[in-house]
Amino acid sequence: MEKIRKRAQRRSEQEQAELDQIISRAEQTRIMQGLYEGKPLFGSEGVFTELLQRMVNASLQGELDAFMKGQSRASGNRRNGVKEKQVRSTGGMLTVRTPRDREGEFEPQLIKNWERELTTGMDEIILSLYAKGHSVEDVQQHIREIYGVELSHSVITAITNRILPEISEWQNRPLHSCYPVLYLDGIYYKVRINGTFVTKVIYTCYGVGADGIRDVLGLYSSESESASAWGNVLEDLKRRGVEDVLIFCIDGLKGLREAIETAFPEATVQRCIVHMVRSSTQYVKDKDMHEVCADLKQIYQSATLDSAMIALETFRQKWDKYYPSIADKWEKEWDSLMAFMDYTTDIRRLIYTTNPVEAVHRVMRKVTKSKGAWISESALMKQLYLTLMHNKKSWNKNVFNWKSVQNELIEKYGERYSKHLI
Repeated sequence: MEKIRKRAQRRSEQEQAELDQIISRAEQTRIMQGLYEGKPLFGSEGVFTELLQRMVNASLQGELDAFMKGQSRASGNRRNGVKEKQVRSTGGMLTVRTPRDREGEFEPQLIKNWERELTTGMDEIILSLYAKGHSVEDVQQHIREIYGVELSHSVITAITNRILPEISEWQNRPLHSCYPVLYLDGIYYKVRINGTFVTKVIYTCYGVGADGIRDVLGLYSSESESASAWGNVLEDLKRRGVEDVLIFCIDGLKGLREAIETAFPEATVQRCIVHMVRSSTQYVKDKDMHEVCADLKQIYQSATLDSAMIALETFRQKWDKYYPSIADKWEKEWDSLMAFMDYTTDIRRLIYTTNPVEAVHRVMRKVTKSKGAWISESALMKQLYLTLMHNKKSWNKNVFNWKSVQNELIEKYGERYSKHLI
């Protein structure tokens, strides 16, 4: 037992000696006192910020020591003082004293000469806060309160601007040659342009690839939602490699079906049932709403197209004297509303509504709903892109029961679909 006690004592004395080389006993006492007093660990008055600063400066001196050992005596190179600068870190602002050599050949690695941040994840923290819907002012305040670092508006903007090339690359990346299902929908935002706030629509293309994985193909900005603007979006998808889309799921935008037929003439167009129910019942009285919707459900939940026609006629006989426009609207859009009747339950469930792309929009709205407007279109696109990337698990996933869906697609479309499989 005595040997064990002495061995433990020697180990403790050795560890204390190693600690003393880094920080003095007085500083150790001061840090411990700060911990017991509940002072913050990091920040402008953090108990460990000064220690971090000393360790950084000691590391830089060690880098110069190693560099000078590699210099020949004949070179005449020698130390040449230090250059002081303020550096951001998650531990707070640090005063870094970078050592220099007379020939200017020494290049520090921990914090390079032009860098103003210790690579402790500050950029990632700022981007994460921005992705969660925080404004530049919110990010500024958060960093100040938590880390004791004062960042200017321009610095935060510059950090978020670093993802602009990444956004451009994402928007122009090559796409799969075939998408069995493609959902199209728009979402509106306010953006300041030339001192005036205007409404912008963001077009979202959300598709199911030939491998059954859902993906956001792109976000496109336009002045307003129109069939011609959607036509430009579809042409861009073709430019990026999309050769065929089997089924489009859309809302009731006038002219959109014709735009799709122009770009992808072989595609099936399915109009969203949920949108149709909502638009055709907007003038139904509250007391009748539940019953009307239940009767409409009998139409789109029919097993076959023939039974759906019978259900529509039954609905007409019951409700035409009160709401004659409802059955007329359904009959006018019958082909695009009932396109999903050509498929079995698994594909019907996948295409009868645009809810999947609206779920993507809910992810976007969750972090943007508190903002009235954006200072620029660039600021809006940065926030939407970061939001999508930070919530990728919610939309970049496999289609439920994909094997069954795939087998039906192969049976129905044959080589038109199968040739795109790896």
